[in-house]
Amino acid sequence: MASILAACGSGGSGDDAKTLTYWASNQSISLEKDAEILKPELAKFEKQTGIKVKVEVVPWSDLLNRLLAAATSGQGPDVVNIGNTWSASLQATDAFVPFDDATIDKIGGRSRFVPSALAATGAEGKPPTAVPIYSLAYALYYNKKMFAEAGLTKPPTTWEEFVADGKKLSKGGKWGLAQEGAHISAHSHHAFTLSQQYGGEWFDKSGKPTFDTPQNATAIKRYVDFLAADKITNPGNAEYAQNESVSDFAAGKVAMLLWQAAGTQLALHGMKAEQWGVAPVPFPATPPPGGRKVNSMVAGINIAIFKHSKNQEGALDFVKFMTGDEEQTVLNKAYGSLPSVTSLSGDPAFAGPEQKVIAETLAGTAAPLPQVPEESQYETLVGGVMNDLFAAAAKGKSPSVGEIQDKLKTAEEQVK
Repeated sequence: MASILAACGSGGSGDDAKTLTYWASNQSISLEKDAEILKPELAKFEKQTGIKVKVEVVPWSDLLNRLLAAATSGQGPDVVNIGNTWSASLQATDAFVPFDDATIDKIGGRSRFVPSALAATGAEGKPPTAVPIYSLAYALYYNKKMFAEAGLTKPPTTWEEFVADGKKLSKGGKWGLAQEGAHISAHSHHAFTLSQQYGGEWFDKSGKPTFDTPQNATAIKRYVDFLAADKITNPGNAEYAQNESVSDFAAGKVAMLLWQAAGTQLALHGMKAEQWGVAPVPFPATPPPGGRKVNSMVAGINIAIFKHSKNQEGALDFVKFMTGDEEQTVLNKAYGSLPSVTSLSGDPAFAGPEQKVIAETLAGTAAPLPQVPEESQYETLVGGVMNDLFAAAAKGKSPSVGEIQDKLKTAEEQVK
């Protein structure tokens, strides 16, 4: 935490009523590609309002620390994108403008936003400190040619089938599954989803952390063992960070990928849409006691305004612009995500096979991560545990449930 608070975020709030500073999250294959996508849209906003927006695309590896540093220092941008899982943690800093009834009515009202997306904008019973801008969910992507060559006619629906298929696909220098063993945020997402499937929880109803349960340890073991025990993942993936697995999948080095809205990134990597298929994330063949039918967290990006902004009115105009129908269509098409506004529900622009899987998952089998202030600590600490487990897995070490519980107990003791 000391290092987080000492971190220095670049940029500053707009120095006059005609300037805003915006930190955008990395949604495409690179920071440069995001800037390219956003530039004409920000020019459009400037033409409409006279307000210039200075944008910086911040990588996910830095974004949370920089947001916390800006929240603590009172210095930083006017408007930011945040991962929706951090909503309650950032809300607890009291550094963001609350979207109370009067404020949210200025951008269309609560009913404008998809309920599942709005549910991931802060703690229950408190005004949201952000509103949703992009809606996402995890899905299973598979290489059609590699499946056909392995004699597989359909994607797996259970983890047991997933492993069996992965072993058939792991041959000739190619692998069944791409994982990112050094991607802390992705680790925490998979740990949450698998914990739900195995009957676990990371926080109890009072918000107290419950990290070191057998269910949570079993969930993490299932994910790490794709590499450690099942050997359907290249050991080199233990060092992979964000987006490296997408590149390998697009290049035909691996046959399966668990990802959020990968389609547009695959296209940018040169992979044609007809070369890959998409399906829901699998479930256990026989759910354990207490197991839930959840195969994704409610993923997505929110947009928020810092209280320290000297141009909150202009910032709110920008949020209204970014959540308007026109921009929701342009940007979500560019990123392969779904609009977070009800007015675009059923729009043909978002009716493709990939978007259908994402929409059905969000509607029926996705659950939000706990909206508690300590959620960001959960991501950092549990994600760090999984980083270490992947490093050991690359050397052939399959962890026991007990060993994982010990590591989770240590992580839980660090939650403040």
